[in-house]
Amino acid sequence: MNAGEFFSALAKRRTIYHIDKNIALEPERIMQLVQTAVLDTPSAFNSQSARAVVLLGAHHETLWGIVRETLRRIVPEAAFASTDSKISAFAAGAGTVLYFEDMDVITGLQQKFPLYKDSFPVWAQQANGMLQLDVWTALELEGLGASLQHYNPLIDDAVKAEWSLPDSWQLIAQMPFGNPTAPPDAKESMPASERVRMFR
Repeated sequence: MNAGEFFSALAKRRTIYHIDKNIALEPERIMQLVQTAVLDTPSAFNSQSARAVVLLGAHHETLWGIVRETLRRIVPEAAFASTDSKISAFAAGAGTVLYFEDMDVITGLQQKFPLYKDSFPVWAQQANGMLQLDVWTALELEGLGASLQHYNPLIDDAVKAEWSLPDSWQLIAQMPFGNPTAPPDAKESMPASERVRMFR
């Protein structure tokens, strides 16, 4: 793959909200994509603090049920219909990738390298963002559509309890994915010339 092909893959990665369960990708292939991304995404000090959980089938639907019931308790009843519709759109997909940071790893680095104490959480978030992009792009290249959601920290405790995840795992983002049933919305981009400068 050359740089042109790489950037073409990045350009094709878009936010897809309209998805369904009709995917041809086998669970083993999805797991392989996520595992490869986890192994190959860099992290500061090689901390490897990112964690991922792949939810398919009933587990995926359970997650969005947790989101729905959590928000039902805090969103005014008059406004809940639109929230419920959005959650149903995510649940209509085939699966969700959950992204976490293992805070025990980050705390250990803070203790070992106190000079960089305040930077380790920031660097971890940056590495997690790279992981999310890697998985998102890989899913798109396999013909799937995905979006990135952030219902944390509202659902953190319920998610960790449901899937018996370590207390030290902090939920960062949720990525529902599935078969795209509609194209992405139009997107406006600022000219690169207004965002990038070079001095030579």
